[in-house]
Amino acid sequence: MSASVVLVVISSLIIAALAVYAVSLLMKLKKQEAIQQRNQNIAIAKRNVNIFENVNALCLAGIQEQCDFSEITIRVYCILDYVQGDDRIDFAVEFPAMQELYDTVKDMPRGDARKEIIKKQRMAMDLARVKAESRLQNAIKLELQQLQQRISCLDAGNKSSAIDVKMI
Repeated sequence: MSASVVLVVISSLIIAALAVYAVSLLMKLKKQEAIQQRNQNIAIAKRNVNIFENVNALCLAGIQEQCDFSEITIRVYCILDYVQGDDRIDFAVEFPAMQELYDTVKDMPRGDARKEIIKKQRMAMDLARVKAESRLQNAIKLELQQLQQRISCLDAGNKSSAIDVKMI
């Protein structure tokens, strides 16, 4: 054999070995990405469970009328906005009474900002809020019960998830 043939054979073997190594690295990368995606999904599910536990407490407070419906609606709406993945809830479509009350009160000042507006404006806002709450009270109570049932199903399905971290 000539030297050029030997060099071609050796270089072909080196290229083949590098190709096999590259393919093995690609396979490991794909496996690692799949594990990361799975872990991310589990982390999202755990976060959603935590959110659902908080929403469940708010629903209970609303059903038992321990808090104003406008306050419950604002809190539930804002907390549910953080739900990720397939468990996201289209609040406006699924809970129209709460959405209507939220739209009524969302821009009304609260806390210290409320103290800064003049009494006449504050009374007008209170009247609008109370009217909306009383008109929507029964529907909101029913929607809170429906929401509580819905999230209890989602919550139960995600509690046993554990994140298994493996380095490849």
